[in-house]
Amino acid sequence: MLNFIAWRIAQFPLILAIIYLITFAFVWIAPGSPFGNQERQLDETAKLALERRFHADKWYKFLGNYPKQIILHGDFGPSMQYAEWTVNDILKTSLPVSITLGLFALVLGTLIGVAVGTLAAVHRDGIFDWISLAIVLVGISLPSFIFAALLLMIFAGWLEWFPVGGWGSFSDIVLPGVALALAPMAYIARLSRVAMIDVLSSDFVRTARAKGVSRSVVIWKHCLRNAFLPVLSYLGPAAATTLTGSFVIERVFSIPGLGQHFVNSIQNRDRTLILGATMVYSFLLLVFNLLVDIGYALVDPRIDVTAKGS
Repeated sequence: MLNFIAWRIAQFPLILAIIYLITFAFVWIAPGSPFGNQERQLDETAKLALERRFHADKWYKFLGNYPKQIILHGDFGPSMQYAEWTVNDILKTSLPVSITLGLFALVLGTLIGVAVGTLAAVHRDGIFDWISLAIVLVGISLPSFIFAALLLMIFAGWLEWFPVGGWGSFSDIVLPGVALALAPMAYIARLSRVAMIDVLSSDFVRTARAKGVSRSVVIWKHCLRNAFLPVLSYLGPAAATTLTGSFVIERVFSIPGLGQHFVNSIQNRDRTLILGATMVYSFLLLVFNLLVDIGYALVDPRIDVTAKGS
């Protein structure tokens, strides 16, 4: 297992390098300049001075200098749009907010999705199963920003149960967390239902029941552990969905996370902020996927994550 983890970590630099090159290509060929727009026009001398400061006068200078700056000094450089802030400052203040929101939504979606899927499988073809199917279809089909707007209108507007635009208390994270958790919850519920139906027909379930083990213990202790494996494999992509999906949710609920800065950086062609945020998020997703693979071996030791058994 340690060799497997070391090998996966050793692959991180190559994967991040490929992501950097692809992101750099899209950022550089995109029309527009970070040093001037319709509201702020710079003369050529000032523009050239800024380009040289950021090593952006030639594409190959920026391509080579920026990774060296990140690797040697851990510095993502100054923002091209926020003159008073560096990219490190923006990441330090806003990234924890986005990660907190994303993890809260992921945990919430996993707990509710597994519970709903398990109950739907236990009461297969019953009224609860059909209700859960309808909820899942809504969760998969309805865009998160529309669901967020509905939550905002009902619970923050009409009922005034939750605040909007703040950050720092648990009530501030409830509505955006629920909106962000809807899509992963729907997928996890269907995965749990299908997996649980398959596990419930296994021989060990009938043997446990014949030995007098209660139905609830068989379902929630023995069956759920096996049925959770497909859900565990989905948690890696789900982490990507929640972390990147939080950008839109943050805009809707006016949350001071990285989402608003990332959207603004794309609109303003802020290349350093785009690349810095992309590289940090890519690293986090690689870590999440590694943790999922490790979790596989912990949940079911029979699984050979190193694939040596094949």
